[in-house]
Amino acid sequence: MIKTAAKEDVPVLARLAVCLWNGHSAAEMEAEYSELLSQEEASLFLALCEGEEIGFAQCQLRHDYVEGTKSSPVGYLEGIFVKPEFRHRGYAKKLLQACETWAMEMGCREFASDCELGNANSFLFHKSVGFTEVNRVICFTKPLK
Repeated sequence: MIKTAAKEDVPVLARLAVCLWNGHSAAEMEAEYSELLSQEEASLFLALCEGEEIGFAQCQLRHDYVEGTKSSPVGYLEGIFVKPEFRHRGYAKKLLQACETWAMEMGCREFASDCELGNANSFLFHKSVGFTEVNRVICFTKPLK
């Protein structure tokens, strides 16, 4: 089952999110998701199996240029995660469908996402659910003296 996340879901969303973005703390993610859930241009969804929260997806509207798109706003998959023991059962696809439906309801004609170059699992998921690769980018930074 997929449900739209609400304020009371913030702690479980945060626990799932740190599994995806392990460089962040649950407290940081709780603060971010509390803020996101109050915004009209963002949505979070939870996947449940027999009452257990087993995955989530975060989507937002992007008004800036999104690589490979021709319209604005664009629905954007900011993150998606399913616990390893529940993968390959269609939960991620259902979470994505919830995000796409939300984006269409928000007036979007296009939906986009990204993944790290070395994340083969994410790349394969994106390809399997119909995304088309439009570009590869390596970003650089350097300190200014």
